[in-house]
Amino acid sequence: MTIHLSWPQILAWRLRRQFVSGPGGPGAVEIARRLCGVQAQVASSAQHAVAVRAASPDPGEVERALWDERTLVKTWVMRGTLHLLPADELPGYCAALSTLRFWEKGSWQRGHGVTAAEIAAIVEAVPQALGDTPKTREELVDAVVEVTGDAHLREALTSGWGALLKPLSRLGELCYGPPRDGRVTFTAPRAWLPGWPAELPPQEEAGVRIARAFLAAHGPATPEMLDGWLFGGVARKAVLKGWFRDLAGELTEVEAGGHTLLALTEHLDDLAAARPADEVHLLPGFDPYILGAPRSLEPLVPAAVKARVSRQAGWISPVVLHQGHVAGVWEAKGGRVTTDLFEPVPDDPLAAAVSRAEKLIAGAAAG
Repeated sequence: MTIHLSWPQILAWRLRRQFVSGPGGPGAVEIARRLCGVQAQVASSAQHAVAVRAASPDPGEVERALWDERTLVKTWVMRGTLHLLPADELPGYCAALSTLRFWEKGSWQRGHGVTAAEIAAIVEAVPQALGDTPKTREELVDAVVEVTGDAHLREALTSGWGALLKPLSRLGELCYGPPRDGRVTFTAPRAWLPGWPAELPPQEEAGVRIARAFLAAHGPATPEMLDGWLFGGVARKAVLKGWFRDLAGELTEVEAGGHTLLALTEHLDDLAAARPADEVHLLPGFDPYILGAPRSLEPLVPAAVKARVSRQAGWISPVVLHQGHVAGVWEAKGGRVTTDLFEPVPDDPLAAAVSRAEKLIAGAAAG
């Protein structure tokens, strides 16, 4: 039997599951765990995404969790972008993501100016080059060149957004270390993170866990939606099929606005009971609530405003949400928030959301 739901119900449920509405999350690590990671390409946006969901926002919490407690980790994972993840979950994400070895494709190698032998040498050399001490990019490049004896790799490793280091992050061999004198450092998870396993978990087991967690925060959804979020839409189909086959006993089909979706059966009662609320929320750029869904999902991002939300070069705007869907965008200058609305939004809830955003921005600046 297929369960029928409305998109306003689903969006209201997602807001609550993602700690946007309701009592708020218990802390940065558990918020990141529930969200299946927080994109951190823009550090201030990641911190705001955590703070807006926290029951008691703490401007210094993310930094402490990353560099002092080592309970969060920052590295390239979903779609090759930087994320914050709970440190104990990184091995599973690496296992699942390493099923797609994009760096072994000739087109990728040609696009980055390296040969198959050179990228293989980098993958082999970086763990040895990193050692047990965090290194700046320059120090790591010097060490890789010394290990490989290939000076050509210096130019390739120092250009772009670290594309040649991303395979190492997927293999569980590299993550961000603590900044040093304002510069990024890299380190080995095995040396940096407490409890790092001797081997990554089996990819099938890890993939099922990730699919379950994704549906628990960003569902109901389809395997293709998971693929878009996790791999950028280029997963090996047999891999996805296997994950959802193993998860099938926990799933129920639901129908919403012509979409056939999969939900965790344990959440059906909550989904059916969800009711749209006349809430207004301001979420930062690159927020997981937006990134966890296809940008083509019109109940969330109306087609007429898609270009204002999903902009050039992969930039995702800060958004104003009303009843769970995008009703505008916003920006902050000098600590003051201005909104650009696409539709009428209730004045008092909007004013409260703007006031909260300004307080979070001020707290982050003071912290």
